[in-house]
Amino acid sequence: MSQQTRTTPRQTRDDALPSRVRVLVVGAGFAGLGTAIKLDQDGVTDFVVVDKGATVGGTWRDNTYPGAACDVPSQLYSFSFAPNPGWTRSFSQQPEIHAYLERTAREAGVLDRFRFGVTVQDATWDEAGQVWQVVTDHGTVTAEVLVTGSGGLSEPRLPAIEGIDSFGGRIFHSARWDHDADLTGKRVAVIGTGASAIQIVPRLAETVGHLDVYQRTAPWIVPRQDRAYPALERAALRHVPGLQRLYRLGVFLARETYVPAFTAAPDIAKPAELLARGNIRKGISDPALRERVTPDFKLGCKRVLISNEYYPALDREHVELVTDPIARVTPTGVVTADGTEREIDVLVVATGFHTTDQPIAHHITGRDGRTLAEVWREHGMTAYKGTTIAGFPNLFQIVGPNTGLGHSSMVFVIESQIRYIRAALAHLEEHGVATVEPRPEAQRRWNERLQRRMQRTVWHQGGCSSWYLDEHGRNTTLWPRSLFTLRRQLADFDPAAYVATPQQRTTDTEENAA
Repeated sequence: MSQQTRTTPRQTRDDALPSRVRVLVVGAGFAGLGTAIKLDQDGVTDFVVVDKGATVGGTWRDNTYPGAACDVPSQLYSFSFAPNPGWTRSFSQQPEIHAYLERTAREAGVLDRFRFGVTVQDATWDEAGQVWQVVTDHGTVTAEVLVTGSGGLSEPRLPAIEGIDSFGGRIFHSARWDHDADLTGKRVAVIGTGASAIQIVPRLAETVGHLDVYQRTAPWIVPRQDRAYPALERAALRHVPGLQRLYRLGVFLARETYVPAFTAAPDIAKPAELLARGNIRKGISDPALRERVTPDFKLGCKRVLISNEYYPALDREHVELVTDPIARVTPTGVVTADGTEREIDVLVVATGFHTTDQPIAHHITGRDGRTLAEVWREHGMTAYKGTTIAGFPNLFQIVGPNTGLGHSSMVFVIESQIRYIRAALAHLEEHGVATVEPRPEAQRRWNERLQRRMQRTVWHQGGCSSWYLDEHGRNTTLWPRSLFTLRRQLADFDPAAYVATPQQRTTDTEENAA
């Protein structure tokens, strides 16, 4: 990829936002940090990353609930250009991942262009100026290019349950954990049985007096093949040339073998389903409870979870799995459809995130005066290659529509999109182009092919309803092919698919007047 020559930053490091930047990046998680590092390496130093939090980390900064850990092996859940030979486990926990991101940011020397504690309120395309006007709670920034890296798992989704606002005890979402709440001996309820809940429940079961777990749909849960790296292995990973890359490649290739079961032939996942059923039998002694936690859809239709501890936690005497629908919440408890009220002291909401309705889309206004949310409301989330959107010039979205995964590391996707964005910026620079946006027909063809391919997947044929699907019944969340294919599609910028606006050239008279 060609190197771009840019001027030095227009502002030295302080707490203020610059009035104008070449590139404004929103979000300081894996996406924002990776973008910053690669832009800096390319010589594009005139950029700023803003984030409402106090440090880098994104999801791994905000999700600090008990038991928080990654479902992807550590060796693959890190930047390829910033390997971490110090992982202590094959599946890393939240504190270790967050520490890795903070260390990577420091070592890359890009933190001087991060502004924390900054909330983006609105971003509006200025057609006359060919720039984005981005309003934040710390002032307005004019940006030639806007990159959003806020992610699909950043804004918690609260359940619409009658009376939930009337609850008199402590209540909090799993992604906004209240660490001041002492749950020892308390009566606690957890709503949800998704990826966060199955990590939280075993930890709570160790300390609370009684725990109610409210399940709407039973998930498939396979064993977690986690282990601590012994000292000798950690030393080898640190000092033997190429060993860590070999580990990473092995994990990547192993994960890619899952793709056919998700995207082409769901029935070949039967062995994994048998493994999951064995996990139930091993963890739960009560046949009736086993039946209630056994899914009635094909493995993979919803997110496949991993845990060795969740089923044994449900099998404990002071833990109750509740499968009757929740009717309402009272000031003192939860009432189910059968009329039973279970009194509690603390309510933990583990009901996921806004994925098919990204909150940031409500704050980005394109050329025709409509927000991204309004555009997407018509037909669902769509983008070209999950990264650019017709009607929104010079807007690049990392982890955009149909870039999610059901089997491997999102860091691989993020790096692929960053590569594509860098190539687009190089094209702007080298060809005197002010703006690019995908042609509507190119975006339409991309999504039509993608949705045709999606019909073959377990997400459409598996017999379930999931957060992967939007209100139109379309899967706008996941990528329906291999990661090799995704990397190839994003390897180079393809200007033929884009409408380009030349840079405005000033006349000698205008320059003299200035």
